[in-house]
Amino acid sequence: MKFSCERSVLLKEIGIAQEIIASKNAISILSNIYIEAANDTLVIKATDIKVNFETKVPVSVIEPGAATVFCDKFLGILSSIPEGELEFEHVDTMVIIKPTTKKVKFQLRSIASENFPVFPEPNEKSFFSIPIKNFKEMIHQTVFAVSDDETRYFMTGVLFEKDGPKVNMVATDGRRLAFISKEIDDDAPDFSGVIVPPKILTIIIKRAGDEGVISISVTDKIIFVRFGSYNLSSVLIEGQFPNYHRVIPETHEHCFTLNRIETLDALKRVSLFVEKSHRIYLSLTPGVLSIASEESDLGVANEEIPCKYDGSAVSIAMNYRYVEEPFKVMSDNDISVYFTDPGKAVTIKPEPESDFLHVVMPMQP
Repeated sequence: MKFSCERSVLLKEIGIAQEIIASKNAISILSNIYIEAANDTLVIKATDIKVNFETKVPVSVIEPGAATVFCDKFLGILSSIPEGELEFEHVDTMVIIKPTTKKVKFQLRSIASENFPVFPEPNEKSFFSIPIKNFKEMIHQTVFAVSDDETRYFMTGVLFEKDGPKVNMVATDGRRLAFISKEIDDDAPDFSGVIVPPKILTIIIKRAGDEGVISISVTDKIIFVRFGSYNLSSVLIEGQFPNYHRVIPETHEHCFTLNRIETLDALKRVSLFVEKSHRIYLSLTPGVLSIASEESDLGVANEEIPCKYDGSAVSIAMNYRYVEEPFKVMSDNDISVYFTDPGKAVTIKPEPESDFLHVVMPMQP
């Protein structure tokens, strides 16, 4: 194998590949990326066995072939070289890398490409499309709410389901829930609800643009995703996702409305005195919300901000992060918070209402 290309063409793609790879053991094939040059195209693959990544970039192929190289060191080499053209050549068990602008040569040991895992192939007829912008919004509104408790593995991913002419995403850690729904094409194939690991979703968030569509195929075991020049797939999380319909309150007796940015700023200031419990108190009186930390040996913080509320005085103990994180992922100016009493679930929605919501359980006072 022998080819040449611009450094900038490779650097971004190898950086994505490194995000996929979990192992940093130089002698493991899973620490390597697969590269194959043919027809003036370089195919790049990376995997951690559960998540697979593939992309193609244009190169000038002198001699076709394939090899695998230690991704961490390969990325370090590319990062250290100035912008310009690079030459790559696979000789025996070495990949030789030479920039044309510097008198330096790197020899990186390779592992036979035949040892690289074979990626699963999707059914081409099973793909459906959704605007990338919509799919990224669905991830933004949910992925932060997954559980990090490995003993409750069925909540460590995001539920993705088809619901008639829509697709839903839901995430929960048992104390809060995030839900969003988007319309899709009527001819999209049906699929059962599946639990998608966060890793592939965060890669989509970081690497997909906002224009165009993303193509998705869902099987019982694997989700396949395509956008731009990228092909991703991930093994799904097995298990039964909780019945989230029971968690979302049908009605609430009270509501108050806040400016999102003003509330986030106040939360940031009050959080300076928030202890490990993350407990804050939201105290309501007509027209005013008071946000306060718990009293501690260090002291206490309290800030009042205006709100639209005309009910009786009430105080709700909340996990600071569970209030802040939904407000951060929203883009609306005004947010409405619905509640019945201080001990029951609170629902957070944009004002006016949209296609998503967040449900949070209060803490004990």
